Amino acid sequence: MTTAAERAARGSTDKFAQRRRLLAQSAISAIAERGFANTGLRDIAQHSDLSHGSLHYYFTDKDDLIAESVWLFKSACARRYDEIVDTASTGEDLAARVAEEMARTLREEADTHRLWYDLRNQAQFGAGFGDTIVRIDDLLEQMVWAILSRYAELAGRESSFDPRLGYAVVDGIFQHALLRLQRGDAEAADRLRSECRRLIIASA
Repeated sequence: MTTAAERAARGSTDKFAQRRRLLAQSAISAIAERGFANTGLRDIAQHSDLSHGSLHYYFTDKDDLIAESVWLFKSACARRYDEIVDTASTGEDLAARVAEEMARTLREEADTHRLWYDLRNQAQFGAGFGDTIVRIDDLLEQMVWAILSRYAELAGRESSFDPRLGYAVVDGIFQHALLRLQRGDAEAADRLRSECRRLIIASA
């Protein structure tokens, strides 16, 4: 039996990759709702409009599908801040708009962010997601540093953070807000907005 990678090599790689992306994007909600441990390819097919056969054809196993889905989601999240960084006219404008986007994604996409943290935790136990985790962490670190370094530039000061410290602090704030939201804290997103804005302003 051929693997998904072998099928990609035999056919049109671009078309195969495009179909993988579309399937992964369609499956992400079903995966996020059920969580890593409770999800298999058949479960995803049953809780979405995707067929089990198509998922099995384009993905080697559920780990392959979940890794692709989370990569697509988190990379799209990271790119949302590019426009803010490019168009912010003042440091305050940058901080306020980034903080608002952080709060929005927490409110509207909490299940998918939870899946990301689940996946990152699973990677510590050899679940096979190491390469994907590193790619996403590197991308998010670059995203955070683009925000903080641009704020420092707009403020006319040096940033008091370096890229790794900046990412660690922002990630910690976001993860704790997600935990509070999951525990029923109705003000978690509003507090995240305030904390994120204050952190950016304090970074330079």
